[in-house]
Amino acid sequence: MPLLEYEALHVALPGMARPILDGVSLSVAEGEAVALVGESGSGKSVTARAALGLFPDGAETGGQVRVDGAELVGADAATLRAVRTSKASMIFQDPRAGINPVRRIGDFLTEQLRLVGGRSRAEAEARALELLGAVGLPDPPRHLRQYPHQMSGGMLQRVMIAGALTAEPRLLLCDEPTTALDVTTQAEIMSTLRRLQRDDGLGLLLITHDLDLAAATCDRIYVMYAGRIVETGTAAGLLAAPRHPYTAGLLGSSPPLDGPLTRLVPVPGTPMSLAESAPGCAFADRCRFVRPGLCDQAPPALAPVGTGLVACHRAEELTALGGPATAPDPATPALAATPALAAPATEENR
Repeated sequence: MPLLEYEALHVALPGMARPILDGVSLSVAEGEAVALVGESGSGKSVTARAALGLFPDGAETGGQVRVDGAELVGADAATLRAVRTSKASMIFQDPRAGINPVRRIGDFLTEQLRLVGGRSRAEAEARALELLGAVGLPDPPRHLRQYPHQMSGGMLQRVMIAGALTAEPRLLLCDEPTTALDVTTQAEIMSTLRRLQRDDGLGLLLITHDLDLAAATCDRIYVMYAGRIVETGTAAGLLAAPRHPYTAGLLGSSPPLDGPLTRLVPVPGTPMSLAESAPGCAFADRCRFVRPGLCDQAPPALAPVGTGLVACHRAEELTALGGPATAPDPATPALAATPALAAPATEENR
């Protein structure tokens, strides 16, 4: 049984043109690191918060979310408390927004240990010191006495990780934990998370917009667009051969970490807002491979293509042509309208 499992999760707000999440299904096994990737507004954070039973106020929900066998959609307060205090913990994007600025780091870390874990003050402080050392802070006794403003962003993010571990969870939810950090600190934080995840056998769900980061740290990747999963597969397989045009677009707009410099190709247009809807594929108006009469008729379902699952009406056809990252398609009107997506950089179009 998966440690975390979503089945056809549906979350909608009254008055919006489309759901926030529309039939999301994913899983995380014990000891596995899984990434959920997509642009801002795709529904990643709502998906992560659902694993703690945190849904937007007034939202209509459907489907299932299970953490270690406990169902969270429609769960009572006792079930939610049990999951949040002993089974799953979340590391939020901005550590300065998650720690009270007028309380010491020691107060932040020992509160859960004392109130929920039932430890004495001395036992809680000893455990807090142990956790600060585990996340790589050099002087735990000093840091325990500090206030948040006395620590850098990278140090505070380590404190947030230590705080998440006070509950001794089996599942760690990481909502873009490195967004505001420089690349060196980002690498250190992800190395710390991956080490803790391996050593303790935790399940890890990483929310990020960076496919390269996801591929470097996770076993499997789910790609989300407009509240739907559009592609999933192993990290290595998805990075080497993306099957969905959106996944290929994300990779094409990211600078390479090594090798020769290449021209970045942005995904045209803007992500679909909750005030917009489409009868067919939500990505159709941004896709260079769109085919009128096919892509605009009905949303594509996730189906096996290669070694993963892809929600694209033309996935098998594009795979036969070498994949959406390289497949030529001069007959498609959308492609003709955006030549930079089809042609390599030259002096004329540079």
